[in-house]
Amino acid sequence: MGLWRTLEYLSDLLGGGGGHGYDRRRKRRQMQTVELKVSMDCEGCERKVKNALSSMRGVRSVDINRKQQKVTVSGYAEASKVLKKARSTGKKAEIWPYVPYSQVSQPYVAGTYDKRAPAGYVRSAEPGYNHVSRQHDQLTDMFNDDNANSCSIM
Repeated sequence: MGLWRTLEYLSDLLGGGGGHGYDRRRKRRQMQTVELKVSMDCEGCERKVKNALSSMRGVRSVDINRKQQKVTVSGYAEASKVLKKARSTGKKAEIWPYVPYSQVSQPYVAGTYDKRAPAGYVRSAEPGYNHVSRQHDQLTDMFNDDNANSCSIM
């Protein structure tokens, strides 16, 4: 019986498992970059967050910009796990919510513009978000000459 298990083990290692045992190979994770917004006030906060994130399995580098409150983590770690680890330090953390002005069609719309955003950035808007719909605009469009479905009394 011992010889059979040894042969089965060697067969699995060489790739000829034949359905016995289990496949030990795992999918390789993709290298990714996770950007977080983390509230940091001093060098101690920065060091605490950097040490916590650097100790994670799969993390290759941690870059911190305290002025922008931005942490960039590169490696093979999942974004949800990186966020959870950053929150475990006791700091308020969220996925980086900002994008450059050039990627948004209307950067000064109420849902997009954010005073707290770093220079050159606005909040990321949902795709297809064109303008703020207000009741006043809807009423004026109802009687507009350009609207084919407008009131025919005018």
